[in-house]
Amino acid sequence: MSIPGGIRAKLMLALVAIVGGALAGVYLIVVPSLERQLVDAKLDLLERDAESIANGIVANNLSNDADAIRNLGAAFGARVVLYDVEGDRLVVRIDTAGSRSQGTFATDPVALGALRHVRARGTVTRGNTQYAQVAARLITGPVLLLSGSLSDQLSTVQLIKRRLLIASFVAIVFAMALGAVAAGAHARRIQRLEKAALRIAGGSFDEPIVDLGDDELGELATTFDEMRVQLRQLDNARKEFVANASHELRTPLFSLAGFLELLTDEDLDEETRRGFLGTTREQVHRLTALATDLLDLSRLDAGQMRLAAEDVPLGEVLHGVADELGPVAEASRHRVEVEATADA
Repeated sequence: MSIPGGIRAKLMLALVAIVGGALAGVYLIVVPSLERQLVDAKLDLLERDAESIANGIVANNLSNDADAIRNLGAAFGARVVLYDVEGDRLVVRIDTAGSRSQGTFATDPVALGALRHVRARGTVTRGNTQYAQVAARLITGPVLLLSGSLSDQLSTVQLIKRRLLIASFVAIVFAMALGAVAAGAHARRIQRLEKAALRIAGGSFDEPIVDLGDDELGELATTFDEMRVQLRQLDNARKEFVANASHELRTPLFSLAGFLELLTDEDLDEETRRGFLGTTREQVHRLTALATDLLDLSRLDAGQMRLAAEDVPLGEVLHGVADELGPVAEASRHRVEVEATADA
């Protein structure tokens, strides 16, 4: 069951954010840079054209020939304006576009820049159209302004913008699809690990945990499987211990029950009764020793006990068991015999 805002959604959103951020960075870097390059290229072209027109005007003394200047502008595909200098002001002498009549004072920032610095270049906006402009002061005195529309350059930039936006939309959709697939694969692997953890928590240790990935999830699955094996070994050891402890407790309890039943027999002589009572006390001591051993095992499991190996005389153990079970066996008409070597 998928959880809203879970790892699948987070991975998908992270991939989309990375792709979207990269595309936004490309957009913010490429588009303004391209626009600057196209505008600069247009200004460079206008500067070369302005130099050619200025040379033609000076060489042929065309400063007052409006038709000749208009023809030059048409030849270079640009608007030409010639200004007279009157102190710190410029007055229109010739305007090939006819938008300003003769004698009008100049307000164009690029033309005024040439008045102060001999040469100037820049962009201006008239109406809804942006223009590149270059102005230069002629050696004969007037200021020449050459203006060309940036419509072609800016339309190219707008085309690049539209295509980048379309490409960004397609890339984001693709990133969402790819992110959903990749995130789904990771989510399924995590869900498998979750189910395995639930199986282990429920006490099922037989099914191995397998993940073929060589990443962090694969390493986690390997660690989980190692834990599963260790828990299975511990569970088997616990079951074996419970079985052994049950058997060890059953023997003295069975012996005590037999001797108590024999003690209820009124025909027993006093010596036999004392012997049975002694054996009964031994079984009680044995139960006490077993309880102590269980406590020692708990301490051993907690790492609070050290073990020391020692020899155990098995012959004595066998004779002790025979003494415990002998009377009960005789009561049921059975015999208990011990065969042991002298050094056992």
